[in-house]
Amino acid sequence: MMQDAIEGFAKQFLYKPVIQNKEKLKKKKRVIVLGMGGSHLAADLALAYDPSLPLTVHTDYGLPAMPAQDLRDTLVIASSYSGNTEEIIEGFQLALKQKLAVAAITVGGKLLDSAKQQKIPYVQMPDTGIQPRSALGFNLLGILAIMGESAAMKQAAAVARSLKPKMIEPKGAALARKLKDHVPVIYSSARNQSIAYNWKIKFNETGKIPGFYNVFSELNHNEMTGFDVQPKSRHLSRPFHFIFLKDKKDHPKIQKRMDVMKKLYEKRGLPVTALELIGTNPFTKIFTSLVLADWTALHTASLYGLEPEQVPMVVEFKKLIA
Repeated sequence: MMQDAIEGFAKQFLYKPVIQNKEKLKKKKRVIVLGMGGSHLAADLALAYDPSLPLTVHTDYGLPAMPAQDLRDTLVIASSYSGNTEEIIEGFQLALKQKLAVAAITVGGKLLDSAKQQKIPYVQMPDTGIQPRSALGFNLLGILAIMGESAAMKQAAAVARSLKPKMIEPKGAALARKLKDHVPVIYSSARNQSIAYNWKIKFNETGKIPGFYNVFSELNHNEMTGFDVQPKSRHLSRPFHFIFLKDKKDHPKIQKRMDVMKKLYEKRGLPVTALELIGTNPFTKIFTSLVLADWTALHTASLYGLEPEQVPMVVEFKKLIA
């Protein structure tokens, strides 16, 4: 199923979201997307596409801490793939209680039921049986539709033609073999932070291995000193393999920092793989990288003999906190 989801991913960008109760959708100065896990990743990527979007992503219970007037000037979009994510349900209900402008995007569950009952604007994504982390195309287009970002939707729709997932698989399989018996650490520019974060999540959820990420140039002021390998601490650095996500659109100083860091790490015996972000438009560049991450994580799970799709520890955890 996970392999099918990756191979068919580009088709998600043919999706044309329909906003139900659209006449009740209020235009506001800013947007807050409430989302957890795979349900906020698309909003993060919208900011990677255009950091100037008036968008805040909230990944917690409740609502962001901000002045009451600012909240009244904001559209709150509750994003929960299942429709049952407790943090999002709480934030959604709180927004309704405060009489804020609210919308929802989901496949079903309590969130969909509530939106229908209270005639809240909502987008119901297709229920294809895939995991939330695999539904980024559906989620992205739905969020952009609610935000009224038609130009961004047009750019995203182009991914259906330009992205060829199957052609990327051999590169992902090769990278997985290269990373075998290592813990991946993904580095990117701050602008591309959400891409690096998605890579980490795919290693965690699909690959079933630890994975971490950080961003330039902040990591040059702290994290890198932890990898200034010394004889007595060398064993602590041995598990890691670093992936640098390089982007020709990054600030020239960031590009230089990546080149220098690669040399410094390799001088200390730390393995580094540099990957260039490529694509004909910003969304193609983002999702070409993330499909490579998908394939790499899928083949990583295979190398360890692990099931790549389900997340049993998440299910176990939710039962324990219920």
